[in-house]
This record gives sequence, structure tokens and C-alpha cells, in this order.
Amino acid sequence: MSRILEAKPVIQNLKADLLQDIKSLKDRGQVPSIGLIRVGNRPDDVYYENSIVKNCENMGIRPQKFTLEENISMPDFIKLLRQVNADPGIHGIMIFRPLPQQLDEELLKHIIDPAKDIDCMSPLNQARIFAGDMSGLLPCTPAAVMEILKYYKIELQGAKAVVVGRSMVVGKPLSMMLLKENATVTICHSKTQNMPDICKNADILVAAIGKPKFIDAKYVSPQSIVIDVGINDAGDGKMCGDVDFQAVAEQVQAITPVPGGVGSITTTLLLKNVVKAINLQKDQRV
Repeated sequence: MSRILEAKPVIQNLKADLLQDIKSLKDRGQVPSIGLIRVGNRPDDVYYENSIVKNCENMGIRPQKFTLEENISMPDFIKLLRQVNADPGIHGIMIFRPLPQQLDEELLKHIIDPAKDIDCMSPLNQARIFAGDMSGLLPCTPAAVMEILKYYKIELQGAKAVVVGRSMVVGKPLSMMLLKENATVTICHSKTQNMPDICKNADILVAAIGKPKFIDAKYVSPQSIVIDVGINDAGDGKMCGDVDFQAVAEQVQAITPVPGGVGSITTTLLLKNVVKAINLQKDQRV
């Protein structure tokens, strides 16, 4: 049986460190706060918001919710975002996406304060990652992948890592994070030729393509460590990843489950970014 790389111990380890950081801030009279901006009532947004709020309450972070009408205009949204940017009592900003059609995300990502941008929308935060600077606010899903690899002591230096997916949300920033750790990285995408052969040759295979059960046994080998980033509707009311877990699990060295894998860690890292944002804002004021 392959080794199952579960999220639970990773989260427990992260939360233990995070609680210490939050206690240190509170001892100095500072309570971390997160601003949650949600437009409309999409069920998945509401579910994610409730999860964040619950975790905030458990960790001692103050959530502030801004729930907006589905038809809010771009000028009104910008006005609110600028207000939250300027509020010294809010240290991190999370905008639930995708946004309605009338709201231009390409413009908004230039308006959000980079020092409060805990979901890494801002091109300034993205640029730091591509310059090899991982000291700022990192996108939570790629960071979750790195936390799993770190916790389970998977050697990255010199490892052959293949990332399936080239989005700015996961594939590209994750590739930069792996390069920073001296892995040899290959990015595969929809136009890649002989993808199964490339993937099978990887030491670490990350599936982030957004297609349910896309990666099957022909993409892996007994040496493969498979990290499944995907969260998809399996069509039967259950959740599945980008990897066909049943077809692959017995064929590889190690694998993350869905659910209970990468996605489970992202909320904790979002809160970790709130604490990191406080230090970034303090540096700005110096």
C-alpha cells in the first residue's frame, strides 16, 4: 500500500506554530483581523466563508464580513475595497472569487493593498514569487503543496518535479516555489506531447489541471510521489481530485487523498498569511 500523505498532521503542526504567533501579537496588544469580502450568496463561497470564520474563532483571529449584493457596481466595490485597504484594524483581505461579470478582477487586483493581499491577487506579490522571493504573502494552494512536502520530509533538491497545469493560481507559482528548493521542474499543459511519459519519469508529480480523475495509472510509476491539487465534483455527490485515486494509489510510492489533502490546508495558510501581513504592514510604517 502506498503511503497516504494526509493533511491532518500538517494542519496540527501549522496551527501549533500559528497559535504561538497569535499569542505573541496579543501579548503586545494586537488582535489579528481578516476582512472577508463576498459578493452574492454562491453556496461554495458561503461554505468557504463559514469555514474561515470558524477557524478564525478557534485561532483567535477576528473576522469582519462584508457581504455585498450580486449586482453591486464596480465603483461601489472599489469604494469598499479602498475603505478596507485603509482600515488599520484589518490586517488581511480575502475577496471570494470568481466575481460577477460586472466586476473587473484584472483591475481590482491592482487596487487591493499588496501588504493585505492574503490570497495573493496582486501582481506585486506574484512578481516577488517569480523573482524567487518567498518571504512575502504566498498563494495558499501552492504553499499547501510545499507544506505537505516539507512535513513529510520529501527531498526536493535535485528531484524531478512535474507540475500538470500552468495557471497563475497554482501551476506557475508552485513551479517557482519548487525551483527555489532546487528541484528540476517541468510544466505540462493541454498542448504537451507525450505527457504520460513525462509524468511517469517524475519523482514528484503534482496534478493541478482541474479535470476530474485525469491522472491515471499510465502517468505514474512505483517511484512517484503524487500530490493531487484538484477538487472536483465526481458526479455522484462526492468529491474527487485530478488523480484517479483508486487506479493510482497502489501503483505509487506516496499520494495525497481528496478530500483530506492539499485543499484542507489552505484555510490554515490563509490565516498564517494574516499574521505575516501584520509584519509586512509594520515594516511599511518604519
